[in-house]
Amino acid sequence: MLKIFLIQSLVIFVYALTWFIVALVKNRNDVADIAWGGGFICAALTASLVQGTGKARAILVLLLVVAWGARLMLHISIRNRGKPEDRRYKAWREEWGSSFLARTFLQVFLLQGFLLLIISLPVTLVITHSGPGLNILDAAGFCIWLFGFLFEAVGDYQLLQFKKNPANKGKIMKYGLWRYTRHPNYFGEVTLWWGIFLICLAVPGSLWTIIGPLTITWLILKVSGTPLLEKRYVDNPEYAEYIKGTSSFFPLPPK
Repeated sequence: MLKIFLIQSLVIFVYALTWFIVALVKNRNDVADIAWGGGFICAALTASLVQGTGKARAILVLLLVVAWGARLMLHISIRNRGKPEDRRYKAWREEWGSSFLARTFLQVFLLQGFLLLIISLPVTLVITHSGPGLNILDAAGFCIWLFGFLFEAVGDYQLLQFKKNPANKGKIMKYGLWRYTRHPNYFGEVTLWWGIFLICLAVPGSLWTIIGPLTITWLILKVSGTPLLEKRYVDNPEYAEYIKGTSSFFPLPPK
């Protein structure tokens, strides 16, 4: 597995460099959001091409990663079409000044590549180790993945449709799945990675790969997910009311 991880690292370095060049050409670093899902596909395909994907579990996990990554790339591409650069990346552009290029490559694209390799560890292990035949863990993991995938996809779609309506400009989305959690898309993404980890547990000696789902959970809950998004609305009275009645992450009945 170490050999494959090193090969993945080289491939993801090239992948990150390619998207960095795209960002320079387009003069917008938020293409990194599009690159996120594709990076996981790239890492999984690399492991499959090097190792060979002949086992049912490996094929299953590869298909799950491709389905999730491709949907996410398509969604973000549609969401960003015709819009200016995301305010987070625009703020960094202004803040970093003369060191903008180096910090963009290191702190946006290369760091993203490193993190997705860590999160992908359960996927890499499943592809590189045969393990026993499919069992109850695979079924349970797939069901959890499917629940998370649909939760994220539906949440993204509902928000996209809400923002398409000019009458909703400046308003807060609090309908559909957004009634039960302020971040259904983030909840879905975390959930589906725990589902993949459960599938990985069917392979002996795989418990250490829990670092993967723990990393994505930490990123979304404490770093670049919910904290950054909610900071944007800190002075919005409508969002303050939304916070009072709606769960931050786990779906719960509205108060």
